[in-house]
Amino acid sequence: MNLSQGGKQACLMTGLGVMLVAGGLIAGGQSGGTTGDAFASLPNSLTLNAVIRDFRSGDQVNGHPDFQRFSGTTTVGLVRDRLSSDGLPQMLSLRGQTISTEFRDSQGRNINPAMFDATRGDVRGSLVAGGSGNGLSSEASFNQWYRDVPAVNLSRTVPLTLRRVSGTNRYVFDSATAPEFVNLGGFFPINGDLFGNYASTGRNFHFTTQLNTTFIYERGRGQVFTFTGDDDVWVFIDGRLVIDLGGLHSVKSQTIDLDRLPWLTDGQTYELRVFHAERRTTQSNFRMETTLRLRAADLPADTALAD
Repeated sequence: MNLSQGGKQACLMTGLGVMLVAGGLIAGGQSGGTTGDAFASLPNSLTLNAVIRDFRSGDQVNGHPDFQRFSGTTTVGLVRDRLSSDGLPQMLSLRGQTISTEFRDSQGRNINPAMFDATRGDVRGSLVAGGSGNGLSSEASFNQWYRDVPAVNLSRTVPLTLRRVSGTNRYVFDSATAPEFVNLGGFFPINGDLFGNYASTGRNFHFTTQLNTTFIYERGRGQVFTFTGDDDVWVFIDGRLVIDLGGLHSVKSQTIDLDRLPWLTDGQTYELRVFHAERRTTQSNFRMETTLRLRAADLPADTALAD
């Protein structure tokens, strides 16, 4: 999925900074000017469009069997390490393996166990076979998560804005602090919308999130991407799995240092795709932190948005 450098984005220089226009990305806000910010030339924010698909919980009429059912801890190996031909995750196992001890890189950051490399100073963790308490119901049910399926889900596009941390080249979206989410008590982008809120919680808990972006790889420049949250999260770069936080679990984190990926070529444009699911009460957390200059990629072609 290597894209030609520059992609399809149009770049407009404005008095308020840089605006990248394509598929909904706005890199807006004023630049840092003469504030002493070494990264003042970077935009203050990056806004990406995510597709949210809402489902009824498994304990409701016509509910989905994967929602409000399982519980446990981080489960790896539920999906294959390559995306399908239509750019979506493919089920590998119904139960996978659970992480009993985290795998970490030399800086102490949690990593995908499949990325473990002792020659880089990584610290080995441990895995155990997944039990019956966590995982997926079937391949057929999983295939509905990121596709529009009449009578099974409803979808809507929601903007997510990553804001630059002052004085750095790090961009963060955090549902705990983002102005548009902080008063919601977590990542609840479709409260009162689509199928509506769950039971007496006052919140819409059962949904998936799909986010497609592109970036230019710059070898040796410290490009990293970290996801922190719950429940399932899979991140793919160039169609390959780099973050694996599957299953229902409390807030967990993994980081990918892009210089660990030998298939990337310096100066080339690649896709990064995030697939998330919020499957059970009572919390919903979603945090992305990155030094990548993320840009919009096309939204899924089959998305039928609900009005």
